[in-house]
Amino acid sequence: MTAMSEGIYTLSIQNLKKKLGSNQALDGLSLHFEAGRMHGLIGPEGAGKTTLMRCLVGLLRPDAGQILWKSEGQSIEATRIRDQIAYMPQQQSLYADLSIQEHLDFFKALYSVPDAVYQKKRDELLNITRLKDFIDRPAGKLSGGMYKKLGLMCALLRSPRILLLDEPTNGVDPISRREFWELLYDLQDQNILIIVATAYMDEAERCGEVHLVEAGRTLAEGEPGKLMSEHQVASIDALYLKEGL
Repeated sequence: MTAMSEGIYTLSIQNLKKKLGSNQALDGLSLHFEAGRMHGLIGPEGAGKTTLMRCLVGLLRPDAGQILWKSEGQSIEATRIRDQIAYMPQQQSLYADLSIQEHLDFFKALYSVPDAVYQKKRDELLNITRLKDFIDRPAGKLSGGMYKKLGLMCALLRSPRILLLDEPTNGVDPISRREFWELLYDLQDQNILIIVATAYMDEAERCGEVHLVEAGRTLAEGEPGKLMSEHQVASIDALYLKEGL
């Protein structure tokens, strides 16, 4: 089976620029991402993380620069892989009155997931999220962490090869944050391209590779341990402060 048929993708961002009103949200951003690694897009509010995510899924068009998708070294048009991308925005549009089961049924129909595939995927997702016992509970009555897990389940229902998560643990308690990351680690072995945008510096060290951004520019990227060693700092937080000031 070739890399193309397996859906193993790489992504390169080259000198990306995007202005939103008077704000230069992306100012020559350049980054590289590969499948099979947990990528952390790290930066505070206003760093350009959400703007980049929206450009990647086609909700915004860059003013300049390139977004290059590749598989097996060959460039791929973004339109060819749109069905392989699952995007989880900061503010999820779940339906408060619909239960977990009703959400899964809705997204099954939305993504045209075959019945046999759906049943297996549904059971798998309920098991790994530990939400099986709450399947009849409306989304509006879920805890913050459970709500985020439901959003992730809906995104994963069609088995995407590219997963873009915009601050998925923002506003949830520490235990739920840890559980959410455990779910992401379970996906890592599937050679999915995973990009997690977060403002939590402690989450950076959970990633296999981090990409520090500020004011729409690249500060540094690489493996957390190597970056800390190269810059002689004890944490990613310290590295960010050192490079960002």
